[in-house]
Amino acid sequence: MSTSSASPGSSYHPDAPLRAALRYGLIAWVVLTIFAVVVATLASGAEGAWGALLGAAIGGGFILTTAAVVLFGAKLPPNTAGMVMLASWVGKLLVALIVIAILQQFEFYDRMALFLTVVGALIIVLGAETYGVLRQKVPYVDAPDQAVGDDSETA
Repeated sequence: MSTSSASPGSSYHPDAPLRAALRYGLIAWVVLTIFAVVVATLASGAEGAWGALLGAAIGGGFILTTAAVVLFGAKLPPNTAGMVMLASWVGKLLVALIVIAILQQFEFYDRMALFLTVVGALIIVLGAETYGVLRQKVPYVDAPDQAVGDDSETA
């Protein structure tokens, strides 16, 4: 029998890795947003700040919504969870395309700040979520490979 390094007396919750992913992702998103707004404001003024805020909302919202939907879907039957995740992905994609199409009409933001912040949010928030999942200690047990009621070992 093999077990992981989770302590025997600890209370393990099955959603712990997903909750950790969401928590680390939110922290990374907030830090990235503050950093991007400061840098973009120094580089391009108010237009840079708006670009960074919009980019953080689009990129961070896209990734964090995925983590929240997976956490919600973990409690559902597999077929329903799959449909919910597929529908959320299509919905997020449509919302992102509509938002970008609407933003094309305006000039109050810096497009480079928006682009760099979206890319940064996608990479950093996804990386933080991955780190959160991998950092969790998940107990597991390896069962021996033997048939129930097999009399060959007793003879």
